[in-house]
Amino acid sequence: MSGARISALATLRSQIERIETAEVVHHHDRVALGHREVDHALKGGLARAAIHEVFCEGRQGAAATGFVTGLAGRVTMRRPLLWVRQDFSELETGALSMSGLAELGLDPRRVVMVRAADVESALRTSADALACDALGAVVLELWGETRQFDLVASRKLTLAAQSSGATGLLLRMAAQPLPSTAETRWMLRAAHSPPGPMWSAWGAPRFDVELLRNRHGPCGRWIMEWKCDECQFSEPSAYPQPVAAAPAHRSDPAVLQRRVG
Repeated sequence: MSGARISALATLRSQIERIETAEVVHHHDRVALGHREVDHALKGGLARAAIHEVFCEGRQGAAATGFVTGLAGRVTMRRPLLWVRQDFSELETGALSMSGLAELGLDPRRVVMVRAADVESALRTSADALACDALGAVVLELWGETRQFDLVASRKLTLAAQSSGATGLLLRMAAQPLPSTAETRWMLRAAHSPPGPMWSAWGAPRFDVELLRNRHGPCGRWIMEWKCDECQFSEPSAYPQPVAAAPAHRSDPAVLQRRVG
């Protein structure tokens, strides 16, 4: 084995050791999401100072964006949030609505949007931002398959997050999961919202959530409902279905039976 390969192998081993050591330090730094079964699987909640991946199919971008917004709201702890998007993201999924973020409970005044010209710029910006301890979280939104986001790039983001305490949320649309150093990996689909009150045209946001990877616990699939007022997730609520009233012009079945008998 050449000297260059030995040196590269030693560097990788050193980085892995730093990641594993940092994991022990941040193991208990978790925030509960509010959904009992999900928090139990996550050993108490979503780990801060780590990287979490959220995947979705191309047509599920709105649901995945809403889910990531909810996660960001839980982990930022009233600190600023940096959201990094590629330039053409608005053509694929539309622009992020500040009023929409506010409806989900995220303060738009604490959100900083960055448009990156390419994947390399997005990765570099996200790594620099994750190294800043003034931020609560960094959302990196990438569209499609990107060869630039490999295991080395993922490791850089993880080390930056662990050094500062900020949390990285990777929103991957129309992409397949690849090996990474992410703490968790999720697959998002939209779920049917329950009926809302008569004065509201919208029901509570619901997500069909599949936890594909969990470094410290089991995986699973759940329906998670977002409580906008409480700014947390919960188990799906039970909504009783209305019972149709009997038509007034029809006879009472019990009376009709007595007459026939």
